[in-house]
Amino acid sequence: MTTDVPRLVVAAPASGSGKTTVATGLMAAFAERGLAVSPHKVGPDYIDPGYHALATGRPGRNLDAYMCGPELVAPLFAHGAAGCELAVVEGVMGLFDGVSGEGELASTAHVAKLLKAPVVLVVDASSQSRSVAALVHGFASFDPQVRLAGVILNKVGSERHEQVLREALEEVGVPVFGSLRRTPQVATPSRHLGLVPVAERSAEAVDSVRAAAAMVREGCDLEGLLALARTAPPLDAQPWAPAPRRRKRRRRCRSPRRGRSWRWRAARPSPSPTPNTPSSCGRRAPRWSPSTRCTTNSSRKAPRPW
Repeated sequence: MTTDVPRLVVAAPASGSGKTTVATGLMAAFAERGLAVSPHKVGPDYIDPGYHALATGRPGRNLDAYMCGPELVAPLFAHGAAGCELAVVEGVMGLFDGVSGEGELASTAHVAKLLKAPVVLVVDASSQSRSVAALVHGFASFDPQVRLAGVILNKVGSERHEQVLREALEEVGVPVFGSLRRTPQVATPSRHLGLVPVAERSAEAVDSVRAAAAMVREGCDLEGLLALARTAPPLDAQPWAPAPRRRKRRRRCRSPRRGRSWRWRAARPSPSPTPNTPSSCGRRAPRWSPSTRCTTNSSRKAPRPW
């Protein structure tokens, strides 16, 4: 079964470049247009999907090739994006940062290759000009299997700064799909685990998502990004489905002798030194213990030997 949902991956050279702001703004901007947007996040992060859900009205889903295995990334994506018109996947850390000592495993580049999705690189251009061309050229040529299809410039200082950056990127042949200025309204507070969760910001989080959507809508080529997402080839993957839940059958414990709810059985050693010797009346002392179906009063004591 094939999945032909248009899709793109939003990545960055490093953490702190603004990919969460750009990815969330793209999701919200496309959702405002009436598109059913499926949000995804590379890795086990649970904070960013909260902002994605706020932007799209759909649950944010994780794509973790380390915890779930590479073979489940495409099926999980197909399951989450079923019935949607566009899927936006936010990367994690830098584009090629994966599990330590495991190469590309679980990196954004790895997931992009598993999904056959084009990559848009969000570059923090606040402290550079023509050097951005060398940076983007390195990321575009590092792994030929990763399709780096464009760049979104973030934290651009002025129109002149933007012009210099665009001229530099023309030299390496990487198109620019957007240029975003420094805007404090979309800044999201961070702490040691990452961004502050949506549940702790309530109305402030809603305002941040709206501001991100407005910034992306004004500074990015949404039509070009949508056309780029539609160039992703069909994905040969069967949508993941949870295994049917099996009901546990309750086992009934039956007495070996039918018709009896309890029977005499040795439950523990008798305190008597000779428990099995005949009593004075010629009978053996009974040894009592309730069976699993016994409903007698628990306060009843076993008869003692004569």
